[in-house]
Amino acid sequence: MAVLTGDALLALAFENMTVVSSGLVSPERTVRAVIELAKAIGTKGLVAGQVIDLSSEGLNPEVAGIERLEFIHLHKTAALLEAAAVIGVIMGGGTDEEMEKLRKYARCIGLLFQVVDDILDVTKSTEELGKITGKDAIAGKLTYEACL
Repeated sequence: MAVLTGDALLALAFENMTVVSSGLVSPERTVRAVIELAKAIGTKGLVAGQVIDLSSEGLNPEVAGIERLEFIHLHKTAALLEAAAVIGVIMGGGTDEEMEKLRKYARCIGLLFQVVDDILDVTKSTEELGKITGKDAIAGKLTYEACL
């Protein structure tokens, strides 16, 4: 059910970008935005990051290294935040310069989010965070805490 829900939400995103914005945003900008989202979630974005994330479970963090962990986060969390920011600029009529500035900013925020999430996962309780802590360590996931 979760996979189907994700599929439905993804289709809805493309529908909203194209049908809802029709007449409000130029076709050229709409196509650029669709391409941006497709790249962020596809084999060069989220899918690539998830494949490396899953294949990294159980690896020795010292062997896997911080570069592998950053690849994962750049292609998952950062890619999605980057796409959200860039699509907003595209659909809102922003310039290429504005788009690149927000792209860099969102990428940094994505990495920062993951660093903070990894730290909180080992320093806070389930009650404090409102989510189960320690899951990454149990699953053998690469984390900043484990790699450093």
